[in-house]
Amino acid sequence: MAERDAGRLQVTVLGSGTSVGVPTIGCSCRVCMSSDPRDKRLRPSVLLRHNGHAVVIDTGPDFRQQALRSHLDRLDAVLFTHAHADHILGIDDLRPYNFHQKRVIPIYAAEPTFEVIRRVFAYVFFSGETESSRPRVETHVFNTEPFEVHGLNVQPVPLLHGKASVHGFRIGRFAYLTDHSEIPEESLARLRDLDVLFLDALRYKPHPTHSTIDRSLKYVEQLAPRRTYFTHISHDLLHQRAEELLPPNVRLAYDGLEIEVEVA
Repeated sequence: MAERDAGRLQVTVLGSGTSVGVPTIGCSCRVCMSSDPRDKRLRPSVLLRHNGHAVVIDTGPDFRQQALRSHLDRLDAVLFTHAHADHILGIDDLRPYNFHQKRVIPIYAAEPTFEVIRRVFAYVFFSGETESSRPRVETHVFNTEPFEVHGLNVQPVPLLHGKASVHGFRIGRFAYLTDHSEIPEESLARLRDLDVLFLDALRYKPHPTHSTIDRSLKYVEQLAPRRTYFTHISHDLLHQRAEELLPPNVRLAYDGLEIEVEVA
């Protein structure tokens, strides 16, 4: 990336859907049958490009498809928000990057997330010899303090996902929050003066572990970011109709959406 772009973060939405994706298997509702490509939603993930590096937030079960679709030919790090299946099950697809880049890939998560990843992907962390290839990763545990990833200052943002503790991330004037039912007061203080904010907005009807359109709109009013994108969207929301009902500075994310934001 050119020097003049060193302060810019390029964000690509790899997936904007809920845990089962949209269309949902076996469903014939108008959203699942929609011909609008914005209603085709893979599991939630974003790609961040900055100063020649590529960082992904969450590798769900659609990660291979997402990587191919976005022509992601290199990967320098992965950040994990939490350890639910729709956010970690693509870890095995890190192997091609090990092959081509001939190096391990650093992955970042809170310790409870790593506890699940080590259990689900025990073969990745097995210390003995194996005949099969496996992802080669280097684990980095974060807590609530900022950390650096290839020149990006990453601020973890603690969130509540029902009763579970999960994380979003703030990088400069960009923040990505997915899978949250509540943003604690101390985390709201970390989300001021944003250019771009991504928020969970599953549907209109209340849900025990996810935010709704109305609740996320209240967060928008409280935080006043310049632009907001709702993500982790279920098949309850038809893209075009839902956007017509939103304020001009709030849009629905969709797979393939690309935006730029200041990080410096």
